[in-house]
Amino acid sequence: MLVAERAAHLAAARAGALLRARYRERQEVSFKSEVNLVTAVDRQAEALIVGILHDAFPGHGIIAEESPVRESRDRHRWYVDPLDGTTNFAHGYPHFAVSIALAHDDELLLGLVYDPIREETFTALRGGGARLNGAPIGVSEVKEFGRSLLATGFPYDRRQAPEFYLAFWEEALRRTQCVRRSGSAALDLCYVASGRLDAFWEWKLHPWDTAAGRLVVEEAGGRVSDFTGNAHRLEGEETAASNGHLHTDLLRLIGDVRDRLGSDRGSVAPP
Repeated sequence: MLVAERAAHLAAARAGALLRARYRERQEVSFKSEVNLVTAVDRQAEALIVGILHDAFPGHGIIAEESPVRESRDRHRWYVDPLDGTTNFAHGYPHFAVSIALAHDDELLLGLVYDPIREETFTALRGGGARLNGAPIGVSEVKEFGRSLLATGFPYDRRQAPEFYLAFWEEALRRTQCVRRSGSAALDLCYVASGRLDAFWEWKLHPWDTAAGRLVVEEAGGRVSDFTGNAHRLEGEETAASNGHLHTDLLRLIGDVRDRLGSDRGSVAPP
């Protein structure tokens, strides 16, 4: 695992240096969908990361946001998001991260999320705890939902059903101290892990968005599940994370809104 850690740190550092050097520039942008964009720097950063990981572990699979899947020959798989927060980056908004995780089959072994602007590296090893720049971190002790700070994000179909996603935001404003929307799910998860946030939810994230951050939350003492409290699936569409104390309240909030929308619209499923 030491070799994997070194490879992940090296890959994140090199990709992060590229992002830090380029984020103030005018970006070369293309669109994968109406609001889902990608920059040339995304692809350059991903090539750096994938190259380092493949050289170190040629038998490992790699699932990266902008590249074809590399199949595993030994049941190990890397999840790579070279730039989580691309919209922020493209606008010069300084909140984005590199996210790298390693799994064996379905068990996450290593997670690393690097914020190159703040020079913050969140890391976790299965069974080894979570750290920020090498120092141990843990989730918050907030137990009263009305005093909690939550975060969320909106998926790429938000223009088609803004009322659906905003209904959860609106109810969270009623029940909690406040809600944040930063544009980087990987950092939101790490902020839950470090106690800066008390809980987080989002629809339709991808494995490269959540893999590293989920392990950091779990190793920091928090909980990650789907919206019904079942085990979180990297391939699933529901991510709920909390300090553990507030998980029931978070799921109740989501469930209450889904029930209300279901009675209003005839369906509890997102668009």
